[in-house]
Amino acid sequence: MSVRTENVVETLTDGRTAVWAAVGALLFVLQVGALANFVVSILADALLALPGVDSVGFLTAVENAVRSIPTLLSRETIPNEGYYNGSGYEGTFLGLAPAMAWALRVALVYLYAFVTLGWVVWGLRIYRQEHRAADWTPRDDMFDRFRGHKWGIFGLLIVFMFVTMAVFAPALGPTTVDQNMRNSYGHEISYWDSESGSVEEIVVGQANVNSLSVGNNQNIGPWTYDDYGRFHPFGTMQNGRDLFTFLAVGSRISLVIGVLSVALSASIAASLALTSAYYKGRIDLGMVLVSDAVMAMPQLLLLIMLTTVLRETWISDVYSGGFLLALIFAFTGWTYMWRSIRGPALQIAEREWIDAARSFGQTPITIMRKHMLPYVTGYLLIYGSMTLGGAIISIAGLSYLGLGVQPPTPEWGRAINLGQDYVRTGSWHISLIPGILITLVVTGFNALGDGIRDAIDPQSDSAGGETAGAGGGA
Repeated sequence: MSVRTENVVETLTDGRTAVWAAVGALLFVLQVGALANFVVSILADALLALPGVDSVGFLTAVENAVRSIPTLLSRETIPNEGYYNGSGYEGTFLGLAPAMAWALRVALVYLYAFVTLGWVVWGLRIYRQEHRAADWTPRDDMFDRFRGHKWGIFGLLIVFMFVTMAVFAPALGPTTVDQNMRNSYGHEISYWDSESGSVEEIVVGQANVNSLSVGNNQNIGPWTYDDYGRFHPFGTMQNGRDLFTFLAVGSRISLVIGVLSVALSASIAASLALTSAYYKGRIDLGMVLVSDAVMAMPQLLLLIMLTTVLRETWISDVYSGGFLLALIFAFTGWTYMWRSIRGPALQIAEREWIDAARSFGQTPITIMRKHMLPYVTGYLLIYGSMTLGGAIISIAGLSYLGLGVQPPTPEWGRAINLGQDYVRTGSWHISLIPGILITLVVTGFNALGDGIRDAIDPQSDSAGGETAGAGGGA
């Protein structure tokens, strides 16, 4: 038996590690259906718009297969869509009122998410205390500084809750996406008719039409029921759809586009920063001129122009236009990140070990990947977190202008647009609630970036430099 195999066996048979692994397996099994649904839905949405793909049958088959996977905290396990039969509720979890059943499911989903986060932290502690060869590394100080950074912890908490909403969106909504948006006229619900004193049936689409929020004369506000016994945590929209379900699904769009655009921007910025720092001279000067030229363009006008020009192309149909937005944000936003990591990359390029690597005959690509990239990765995390907040604002801004994600795909900026005519009426919630959520999430990403920056570089005293300044996005 090799030494490596012996180490693996020793690790797995260790008491604390074995308990930690068993708890992790249990957490995974409990929610494997939700995780599979998250991955499959993203892939299905991307395939849905590809030219020549017959997505209807394929999408239905995949979704049915995923739904058949047992999941503890699913809508089917803790249902909230039931009706009052004159003496009590039928179809809801334990006969609870729909509001209570929904609140219980949401509380359990977030409890599960925080327990999973605690399990990850627990695993890191076990690794540091029992399985790591060194007693101390520079990363230990970085983690300790971040743990004591209250603003950064606040940002991590907000970002974690936002990601949880995106991952568990189908389970968090009081109704399904199919009923709420995709095929509302293909479903029926039962409700208690107080006039006739009996349980009646109605098509969901017609119930939505009768549950509009269009001002003081007709409004279904936050934390209320409509005439059909359906509970709406954030009220209904101007078309009668449930606002919470719309925002929960929209969080997935914002997260996927934001992460994809930041990942592409970081890849471009890191590649160009390492290349310019390694070769310097004319290559570095040329990149400075190119980045200055891109930064000199008004970003909002550039985004609007590119979105409009590419709107009729096939690429705008991929992920309801989200993939096109991610590409535009990446190729217009890399300059700010490149500017931020160019200085550290130039400093690393002057170190002795870079010259030593050259003398040993290592190729430039190997030197940049092995000896320079690890030292700028921390800066990429800082500015990537801050840029992600700006990307979410930009996505919402373009959707507000009608240029972002294509309807009827939900997006937070479109909710603000749809409710702007009712801000001064009783239906204020349509615009105000998504606006508050956008502000809170962007603040969370910026706070997380501040925390990471202070943890990596405790001597820093600025708020993030150029990228932070670009945090407002479009």
